[in-house]
Amino acid sequence: MSNVAVIGSQWGDEGKGKIVDVLSKEADMVVRFQGGHNAGHTLVIDGVTYKLHLLPSGIVRPGKMSVIGNGVVVDPKALLTEIETVKAQGIDVTSDNLLLAENATLILPVHPALDVAMEEARGAKKIGTTGRGIGLAYEDKVARRAIRVCDLAHPEYLKERIENMLNHHNVLLKGMGAEEMSVTAVYDELMSVADKILAYSGVAWRAIDDADKAGKKILFEGAQGHFLDVDHGTYPFVTSSNTVAAQAAAGAGVGSKKIGYVLGITKAYTTRVGSGPFPTELHDAVGEEIGKKGHEFGTSTGRKRRCGWFDAVLVRQAIKTGGIDGIALTKMDVLDGFDEIKVCVAYELNGTRIDYLPASTVDQANIKPVYETIKGWSDTSQGARSWAEIPAEAVKYVRYIEELIEAPVALLSTSPDRDDTILMQDPFRS
Repeated sequence: MSNVAVIGSQWGDEGKGKIVDVLSKEADMVVRFQGGHNAGHTLVIDGVTYKLHLLPSGIVRPGKMSVIGNGVVVDPKALLTEIETVKAQGIDVTSDNLLLAENATLILPVHPALDVAMEEARGAKKIGTTGRGIGLAYEDKVARRAIRVCDLAHPEYLKERIENMLNHHNVLLKGMGAEEMSVTAVYDELMSVADKILAYSGVAWRAIDDADKAGKKILFEGAQGHFLDVDHGTYPFVTSSNTVAAQAAAGAGVGSKKIGYVLGITKAYTTRVGSGPFPTELHDAVGEEIGKKGHEFGTSTGRKRRCGWFDAVLVRQAIKTGGIDGIALTKMDVLDGFDEIKVCVAYELNGTRIDYLPASTVDQANIKPVYETIKGWSDTSQGARSWAEIPAEAVKYVRYIEELIEAPVALLSTSPDRDDTILMQDPFRS
């Protein structure tokens, strides 16, 4: 048995929520280890749709422990609102099945305010932030200005920390013509929810270690995607944290050897939300059709996603730099009915063919995809639960992708429903 880390291998929105839900049936504990409520997972269970942002996907399954690790930045009000939302849908959420790391960083009202002001100041050169203060909270964490969950238990110390933080941020807000934040207002807002947040707080790293020692199966749930990683992504059009599987160790408080199998969630095509390079993006009717069939709108923001053909160069690089052992290929059914399908097998940069995504922002903007065209399929793959139900040409597409990315397809998803999944390799037993 091995613990499993699930990460996105593209730019996010690959369908991690469903796959984590499928795997959490066998897991005993599900741990979120990075990101904030800018990420979103949509789960469809018995016809009921759950939209999760901070809560680990295991929360919808009875008897599972869900952990929000120290690598996550947490908006207290957003978390409490999400808890109330899922409770209203019949999901039980208590301190018995949800644990919030005491050393997780909090998102304060100043963070989204400054986030929006800074994005507006960028004008046409916007990064594409969600405006929810995620990056600013991570910035404060690195700069040692952050407020953490454990600080809520010490009101006087909390007020000192807020004063220190606002001494920095108010200068920036004023300089951009935005309204400055009051220490008292921020303090009062935090204290109004402190007891409710502290009710879920605890020593997450110890709980995870105890579970591991007891032989429990742990699922580490990533948010966003590999190419939004602050080091390995399309910088500066990235998020403000590491999204690769290696972050699961630091963001949860475990040794790297505790991470066993790494599963990369991968769409059968490619999408991206917000600004930044996208070599295979389609600006035609095909791109529109993919977006329409795939319902490509962000769970957290509702923003329309940009759509394009599968980029094997991108995914292969994610596999190499992210330590991915196998992929879960999702949304195969969206490609049903296309006469032909293109796959990006290389890039061209200044007349030279290359087989990787360069780090330079300038080079990333100038690369052109090199495509191979394969035959599509007219029969449907939607809802298939065995290889026998998959059209022959679709099977060839899967095998071709495996060859190009140099990794096996461990799971194949054919609809948003948790049961419409074909398991070829069990990550917990690999």
